[in-house]
Amino acid sequence: MVDFARVQKELQECNRDVDVSGISVKPKADNLTRLVGTIPGPVGTPYEGGTFTIDIALPDGYPFEPPKMQFATKVWHPNISSQSGAICLDILKDQWSPALTLKTALLSIQALLSSPEPDDPQDAVVAQQYRREYQTFVGTARYWTETFAKASSLGDEEKVQRLVEMGFSESLVRNTLKDVGGDENMALEKLLSA
Repeated sequence: MVDFARVQKELQECNRDVDVSGISVKPKADNLTRLVGTIPGPVGTPYEGGTFTIDIALPDGYPFEPPKMQFATKVWHPNISSQSGAICLDILKDQWSPALTLKTALLSIQALLSSPEPDDPQDAVVAQQYRREYQTFVGTARYWTETFAKASSLGDEEKVQRLVEMGFSESLVRNTLKDVGGDENMALEKLLSA
């Protein structure tokens, strides 16, 4: 059975210094087993300036079993699935300890954004790009951060420019954006699946 007193205490601890860490955790509705965490993208990385949302589900055995965490915000990273948001991180699996908290888990995820482990990937395509075409990886990760982790409304030319920087031809980008009514996220998904 989930230790709800501990969860309440952890929520208070997480949200106490949110101004400093940028990390917060809140319950989804009134359910303390379904939470939403947010972490800022680390400075000096392609994720800088983004705010990433992480879905957290506490199993019945929490804190003796690790929380189930996955990115709700799309992110381009070797250890995070670009499709599902699943996270490959040892403390969320076999290295979990009841001494760890939701905050330490979120801090570890934030640290993972700073130092990817391409040799133990969750997303093989991203890991391959990271190892073979690092600058393209950085550009794509930055683009995904701009697109999915920052609330901004860009003009059409900026959308075209950003998609072209990812390696798509300008005419293909313009046609795809037109097909999806200017929705950059839908255009990107269509371009990636083409």
